[in-house]
Amino acid sequence: MRIISGRLRGKALEPPKGMTTRPTTDKVKESIFNIIQFDLPEARVLDLFAGSGQLGLEAISRGAASCVFVERDRASAAAVEKNLRACGLQPGEGRLYKGDAFSFLAAQQPHSYDIILLDPPYGGELLRHALADIAKFDILAEDGIIVCEKAPEDVIEPLPAGYALLREYKYGQIMLCKVARARDEEEEDQ
Repeated sequence: MRIISGRLRGKALEPPKGMTTRPTTDKVKESIFNIIQFDLPEARVLDLFAGSGQLGLEAISRGAASCVFVERDRASAAAVEKNLRACGLQPGEGRLYKGDAFSFLAAQQPHSYDIILLDPPYGGELLRHALADIAKFDILAEDGIIVCEKAPEDVIEPLPAGYALLREYKYGQIMLCKVARARDEEEEDQ
C-alpha cells in the first residue's frame, strides 16, 4: 500500500494487522481521485471507516486542507496513527477519531466537510446507515460530495431526502458511487 500521487507520492503505508480490513486497490483509488480531483484543493475531508487511512492520506497528498479519520477497530486505528506519523503532516492536516462512526457523526457541526469518503465493510446496512446520519446531522457542505465504495449487491437507494446519486462506476466486483446534495430545479434552471 502506498500513496500514488501528490506531495506524498510513493510513501509506503502500514496496513492494519489482521484480516479486518479490505484495502482499496491502486486502480480503484486512482478512480476515486479522478472523480473528486476538481473538488479536492483545500477541501475538508472525512474518511469514515478509515481502515489504514490510505484514502484520507491520498486526499491530503493531492491538496486537501485537512482530513479527519474515523476508525473503531483498534488494529486499524493503530495503523492510521503510524501512517499519519510516517507522512509527517503539518498540524491540523490529519486527525484520528478512535471510536464508533455513528457516535462521531452525531457530534459533528452542520456543513463540516466538503468531501466524505465512505468505505465501510461490504454487506449489511453500514453504508445506508452512514448516509442517513450524514443527511440527518447535515454535515456535508452545500456543494460537497460523497464517494462510496461498495459491493455491487450493497444497495444505497433510496437515498436520504435532499441527496441524489450522481453517478455509479463499476470496477470488477467493486462499485463507486458519487452522491451529492440534490439541486433544486430552480437552481438548475439558472
